Amino acid sequence: MYAVLRRLLFCLSPERAHHLSLVLISLLERCGLSGLLARPIPRQSRVVMGIEFPNPVGLAAGLDKDAKHINGLAALGFGFIEVGTVTPLAQPGNPQPRLFRLPEAQAIINRMGFNNLGLEHLLAQVKASGFNGVLGINIGKNKDTPAERAVDDYLLGLRSVYPYASYITVNLSSPNTPGLRDLQFGQPLIDLLAALKKAQLSLADTHGKYVPMAVKIAPDMAEDDIRNVAEVFVEQGIDGVIATNTTIARDAVVGLSHGDEMGGLSGAPVRDSSTRVIRILADALQGRLPIIGVGGISDGESAAEKIAAGASLVQVYTGFIYRGPVLIAEAAAAIAKTEAA
Repeated sequence: MYAVLRRLLFCLSPERAHHLSLVLISLLERCGLSGLLARPIPRQSRVVMGIEFPNPVGLAAGLDKDAKHINGLAALGFGFIEVGTVTPLAQPGNPQPRLFRLPEAQAIINRMGFNNLGLEHLLAQVKASGFNGVLGINIGKNKDTPAERAVDDYLLGLRSVYPYASYITVNLSSPNTPGLRDLQFGQPLIDLLAALKKAQLSLADTHGKYVPMAVKIAPDMAEDDIRNVAEVFVEQGIDGVIATNTTIARDAVVGLSHGDEMGGLSGAPVRDSSTRVIRILADALQGRLPIIGVGGISDGESAAEKIAAGASLVQVYTGFIYRGPVLIAEAAAAIAKTEAA
């Protein structure tokens, strides 16, 4: 059924198709018809960052930025849902068109620019959903906030979402917010994480619960940089790392329609670079922090590859757009087979 829907949706502009797809997914869930798209997924419980995940396949941030469709997406079989990226204030993002399909490469380029309706709106949606599954909330900074004040935006995000999140992701790796990726390195990274860790511990006392905090990194780092940030994460008491975000590299899509568009490239072309980062992280961390693998997962093999490289969980986004809910079940089955071997 999804293959038919995809052909129809791909007749629309990517952004319009994106919104319509989410509306349809929520409508099916409210009508009790999610099973028309989803396959049953056996429970594959595991504890990561102190959280029990019913299965290891999650939805990456970016698909449901404003948390409007949590229940509909969860009904498709995801073991966890990550919403956002949310910024303190609503912002429109970059001008359209800003989302491009590259079907020959099973890829997408986006330069959305953290378009979202802001913290207040997202939290209202989360509360209204009544969702009791594993929910990650991905936080970022507003485009107009200067780098030297970025910590203020992240602290506001952390404090606001803390009572409602199963875990919180600090997004430092989107290529579509000017200067954001500079926060992944050196003293700016140390200062930011130190401030967030201090706030996290204070919030744990205030709310009587500890909510883990992960950092999402880019796939374009040199090996030395990956190893350096791994040590910073451990030293600062970060609870997990998500590897990786989209890439600015274009080698795999040269000559394709839209292949030269500005923005972050996701999908099959980022598979190898993402897995490379996971493998280096796993070697550097030696089990001290868990890794959530994301990037180029388009079938069971690519999902299992992330686990074999050192990830404890995986997330999908672009592969989900091209394959639909069948990818969730396929990825979960492949991971189960890999872990049993």
